[in-house]
Amino acid sequence: MELDRLLAMAEASGIPVEERPLKTYDGRIKNNKIYLRQNMTSVQKKCVLAEELGHYHTTVGEIIDQSNTANRKQEARARLWAYTHIITLLDIARAYKRGCHTLYDMAEHLDVTEEFLQDALQTYKSKYGTGIKIKDYYVSFEPSFSVYESFPQTEEVD
Repeated sequence: MELDRLLAMAEASGIPVEERPLKTYDGRIKNNKIYLRQNMTSVQKKCVLAEELGHYHTTVGEIIDQSNTANRKQEARARLWAYTHIITLLDIARAYKRGCHTLYDMAEHLDVTEEFLQDALQTYKSKYGTGIKIKDYYVSFEPSFSVYESFPQTEEVD
């Protein structure tokens, strides 16, 4: 999803988005308004805006204190929302099969930051375990990240 589509999604939800010279955060949602740090690239803005929209759609109240377990859970939900709206597992599998085998290449192909992609992969691994079948692919997280055209063969146990 492109930055323009995310901005349109925010507008359709009645959430103004403003760029500001933020010092502490890259993005913040406050009083149903999203603020983005103004000196970021469009790719960075896209990733941050997706997460802030995730907060809008999934969190309640002030969750800045991440020492609180409930706040950490809400943060995780907001990030998962962002990942699933920006780079799905299917997007990742297709990028891998197109030859994007490094984090840099895949992030470049998917138009996200390397940090966003790495966090998304870690989140998907936490959610799905060692691997998951998605459409015509099997995405393996263990022992290392790889994508297979179909579910890998397993030995039958007597």
